[in-house]
Amino acid sequence: MKFMKTLVILFLFTSPACVIAQTENIDQNIIQQIRKEGLQNSKVMDIAFQLTDVSGPRLTASPGFMKAANWAKNQLTQWGLTNAMLDPWGDFGKGWELEKSYVAMTAPWYKSLQAYPKVWTGGTNGLKNADVILISARDTAGLDIYRGKLKNKILIFDGTDKYNLSFKADAARYTDMQLDSMALALPQNSQQPQIGDTAAQRRTLDQFIAQNRAMQSMTNTLRSLAVTEGAIGMLSTSPRNHDGTIFVQQAGPYKITDAPNFLDVAVGIEDYMTMIRLLKNNIPVKMDIDVKTKFYSTDTKGYNVIAEIKGTDKNLKDEVVMLGGHLDSWHSSTGATDNASGCAVMMEAVRILKTLNIQPRRTIRIALWSGEEQGIFGSRGYVKKTFADPADMKLLPAHDKFSSYFNIDNGTGKIRGIYLQGNEAARNIFTQWLAPFNDLGVKTVTIANAGGTDHLAFDAVGLPGFQFIQDPIEYGTRTHHSNMDSYDHLIEDDLKQMATIVAAFVYNAAMRDQKIPRKELPKPRPAGQRSGM
Repeated sequence: MKFMKTLVILFLFTSPACVIAQTENIDQNIIQQIRKEGLQNSKVMDIAFQLTDVSGPRLTASPGFMKAANWAKNQLTQWGLTNAMLDPWGDFGKGWELEKSYVAMTAPWYKSLQAYPKVWTGGTNGLKNADVILISARDTAGLDIYRGKLKNKILIFDGTDKYNLSFKADAARYTDMQLDSMALALPQNSQQPQIGDTAAQRRTLDQFIAQNRAMQSMTNTLRSLAVTEGAIGMLSTSPRNHDGTIFVQQAGPYKITDAPNFLDVAVGIEDYMTMIRLLKNNIPVKMDIDVKTKFYSTDTKGYNVIAEIKGTDKNLKDEVVMLGGHLDSWHSSTGATDNASGCAVMMEAVRILKTLNIQPRRTIRIALWSGEEQGIFGSRGYVKKTFADPADMKLLPAHDKFSSYFNIDNGTGKIRGIYLQGNEAARNIFTQWLAPFNDLGVKTVTIANAGGTDHLAFDAVGLPGFQFIQDPIEYGTRTHHSNMDSYDHLIEDDLKQMATIVAAFVYNAAMRDQKIPRKELPKPRPAGQRSGM
């Protein structure tokens, strides 16, 4: 028995699990100072106000984006950060701005419509009063009957979607059961079958994709025909566009070589279906429409905002801890929860550290990205020129000097934990870092991946990049990419909590003896093989 006990003890002290489970050296006094400054003296709402109400929409390469980026750069400098700059990450394309929009139904009766021209579309060249024509085709061949009938018309597709009442609350927080389920998640590359992944569901998904492609092909053909014949524009909607919320993105290309795209205006499903019912009953519908847009092509590069708190340890000061979020937004509102909230939180986190006169061992670098909404372009461009290109995985010297990147981009909801992005070696570290904030509702560490935002650019080249778990609130139901994404949908106490926790994470990462552990270095992946956009 004594021999077996010795073997067990030897195993425990030599196994990887034991190495991972080392105790973190956390300065609890500094953590308490961070809590006090972040929760009692916060400036996060002031920052959010500047990025939203003052700057306006922040479409990449637009005047609103540049206004917010320059304000952020100057504010970071005033707080004492160094090397603040607008850092070009590569070629983007044309900027775009909406200068005027008036849309109304004038017959059979008058109604001013809540409507938003989609990004990178042209205007009407003045006020137009036009007939609305119903397009009932179900495939490209069915469009032939409309040839010669589109001049000076506004097009509307015969939608089959019906209005569905909402029976659930828009806003929600994660329950303890949901968080416990996240904590118990298996690695997403596990060989075990994934719940809900059945052959029938895959066939349904394949059918949806095929139908969507066919619809997109027909829409593209119709747009081409409409431009050729001199139509004024088209209306579009979605089943999600109800109760005054309209989700609006782009309807055209932004590359400098592309011509302005055909005007596409998003409207609520209630107004959309009203017009369809009238037209189906042979009651003419007329509209007033006056849209003015402006393109910017003098400077086609994309820019990120970068600034630093320099490291002080002679052996570690060249190593880097990064935090960030994307500054760009869509244009139907001011992008408050997507993602001025994340940028305000990250700026507030570095403000807290500078206010406390923190002297980090490693350099702390904040990045506010652009081009995220079009394909995570800003962070990917930065990572490519600074650390490595995922296409060939030829590592640059800075790759070895990198510790970790922390990202916020899931709305206004408070932090409930962190996604490990498959990096099991970081679990115990983050669990200990979260412990001083368990009373703020944050404790969950999950092996699961989070997709769709800028930490993926770092993960793609084998650098530790993490997204925090946040309460969903009304992100997916009401604010994400919609006209409701305004300052009023921000929750102040949640943003304070977020900034406090991020400041502590960044501080801990900058002060610990070792960099954050890494996963296995990925193999080269050409652009077409990458995921997570």
